[in-house]
Amino acid sequence: MSMAPTLANWTDLFLHFASLSLLAVGGAITTAPDMHRYLVGEQGWLSESQFTSSIALSQAAPGPNVLFVALLGWNVGLNAGGGPSAGWLAWALALLGVLVTLVAIMLPSSILTYTATRWGHRNRELRAVRAFKAGMAPIVIALLIATGWLLSAAHNQPARDWPLWLLTAAATVLVWRTRIHLLWLIGAGAVLGALGLV
Repeated sequence: MSMAPTLANWTDLFLHFASLSLLAVGGAITTAPDMHRYLVGEQGWLSESQFTSSIALSQAAPGPNVLFVALLGWNVGLNAGGGPSAGWLAWALALLGVLVTLVAIMLPSSILTYTATRWGHRNRELRAVRAFKAGMAPIVIALLIATGWLLSAAHNQPARDWPLWLLTAAATVLVWRTRIHLLWLIGAGAVLGALGLV
């Protein structure tokens, strides 16, 4: 599970994440299924556990949602250098992986967002602008569902994980049908997890 630390490989990684940046409607997490396909399935630069652990760790940590991209880059770079025990070169490549992936995922979408927002604000009364805004909602929801499906499929033990599915369904219904704030439900899930119930 490592890539050769060549300029071509780093360029491929940068270009792939830069192209995903333009598809990251709803946040970088919505592109996780394609990142998985590319990093784990196609290139073999990360293992399944490295990928899912990177997302889980970054989502548990405070900070922006895009932190998982930095962890993916860190693991790719660390693997390219031969692992944590390989010395300073591995750690330097891990930092390079963070830099490459974060710049690639942030720069194109930031430039596009800035440019499109200025244009959309100037032309907010146009029917096309209103239609675009209304049409993006189902796309964002579908990408989030695909990401959730990918992360839940890693468990693949429905007989053991039924309390998790039940908790997810209950939280979904509560958020949809009541005015209970999502943070209360996340806290309740954390307590249930700490008690070993889910």
